Amino acid sequence: MSRSPNRILIALSGLFLAVAPVSAERLNIGRAATPDEIRGWDIDVRPDGQGLPVGKGTAALGETIFQERCASCHGEFGEGAGRWPELAGGAGTIKSDSPVKTVGSYWPYVSTVFDFIHRAMPFGAAQTLTPDETYSVTAYLLYLNDILKDQDFEVNEKNLATIRLPNEKNFFMDDRETAEKEFWNAKPCMKDCLPKEAAITSRARALDVTPEKAGEAAKPSAPVQ
Repeated sequence: MSRSPNRILIALSGLFLAVAPVSAERLNIGRAATPDEIRGWDIDVRPDGQGLPVGKGTAALGETIFQERCASCHGEFGEGAGRWPELAGGAGTIKSDSPVKTVGSYWPYVSTVFDFIHRAMPFGAAQTLTPDETYSVTAYLLYLNDILKDQDFEVNEKNLATIRLPNEKNFFMDDRETAEKEFWNAKPCMKDCLPKEAAITSRARALDVTPEKAGEAAKPSAPVQ
């Protein structure tokens, strides 16, 4: 038996009216987070220093903490142990064939260093460092990278964001809304957009794109039809 569209619409309307009051009721699952609970999660730090906790530390104090809590992975002087990340050195290597991305050679902001240590370090025991310990370890890493010259210089929530890392100028805010706006199209092509059928001209396994020696250009290979 066929059903008219009107009868189906009436049936669906009745079903919706029957369900709506139920879905509108409170489910009574969980509760609102308390200010202290929110504060425990809201620990990120911005480049301008917003979010930094009250505290202080020096590289001299940070060295002891680093040796006890961090050196097993990152080496005594931030040189990296085994395959764990290097945190110091690497100056002038970013444009080379083997860039060494450390706090001194690559990282953008000191707040990034503090934020990562505060949230995720030490490995396996995240967020066990106090704010003062985190400031001290951050200061020690700055000292290892010759950004701080005085191991007794005190860093705190008021001056940390004023310290600049060497590679900061090579980072910039996402500007696609202005730099790429001319390419935006409210009605992009979704079908038959190419002037002719796409053809495979080469395959990744046939390309020799890895330089044999440092500074040597990749060897071009003939297209594979």
